[in-house]
Amino acid sequence: MKVLITGITGFIGSELAHRLVQEGYEVYGLVRHVIGRDFKSIEDIRDKVKIVTCDFKDYASVRNSLKKINPDVVMHLGALSPVRLSFEHPMEFQFSNYLGTVNIAESLMELYGPEKVRLIVASTAEVYGIQNENPFKEDLKLEPSSPYAVAKAAMDLYMRMLFKVYNFNGVILRNSNTFGRKYDSGFFTEYLITQMLNGKDIYVGAPDSIRDYMYVDDHVNSYLLAMKTKNAQGNAFNIAGGKGYSNKDWTLKIAKMLDFSEKKIHFGKYPPEYPYRPISSDQPYLVLDPSKAEKVLGWKQTVPVDEGLKRTIQYWKEHQKK
Repeated sequence: MKVLITGITGFIGSELAHRLVQEGYEVYGLVRHVIGRDFKSIEDIRDKVKIVTCDFKDYASVRNSLKKINPDVVMHLGALSPVRLSFEHPMEFQFSNYLGTVNIAESLMELYGPEKVRLIVASTAEVYGIQNENPFKEDLKLEPSSPYAVAKAAMDLYMRMLFKVYNFNGVILRNSNTFGRKYDSGFFTEYLITQMLNGKDIYVGAPDSIRDYMYVDDHVNSYLLAMKTKNAQGNAFNIAGGKGYSNKDWTLKIAKMLDFSEKKIHFGKYPPEYPYRPISSDQPYLVLDPSKAEKVLGWKQTVPVDEGLKRTIQYWKEHQKK
């Protein structure tokens, strides 16, 4: 079976590529041509993955690439992801995260019809925006509160239109905050761990905001199950731990694990030169109900967050020694 991953050099894409190679799939990756592109996240499986250059913002490029590969499954993870940067570059996020998905879906429709190739797309918990503080279910109205989330919500809506109108063979995964990154320390959990390991001051701008978390292995599992589960077609699924932690509690949990002094933690302040985000856009609560995924996909959180944090801390301890 041929599986195509967009965003194969990214956080989840590279981890997913490793799992698919391990399980014996024929793995392809779409990458945009960039001078000096870094393939270190898949360096150890580079000879087992076929890379195709493509700009998924360009319909002809996408169509030609898909025709060349002739995939059985497309896992579309390629996207711009830093939410705060979307306020400074809103159009770039719409072109990449929304129109890129439309190009892939419509190319598959033109080449193979609506039902032959399964398209699994990466949505996000951010599409729910600001809601009442109960774990969010998939039938909630989407209320995105950032340009990033608007692009993902538009993608989500386009996919659901295809489901209704064409019986399109697609699946939407709305994943919660995931940690366990190996090459990027700019996201919250990895920022906390690496800064604490280096003895630097910590800044937590929204200490009372509540999020749920899962370790990368469980995120990757959701894609494999979405690929293998026939009756997942035409559905959106929350993939999440389902338990909320305030940013303050999450920070103190990691500080305790690292024996880091609370005196060096500054709650209510963002790091110097941190990208601007309007305060009114920040969701105070973002916790997802994963019961639909548990029932239909058989997905469940297999790595407790404390165990996931231990693994992530150990990785960065070893990484920073080198």
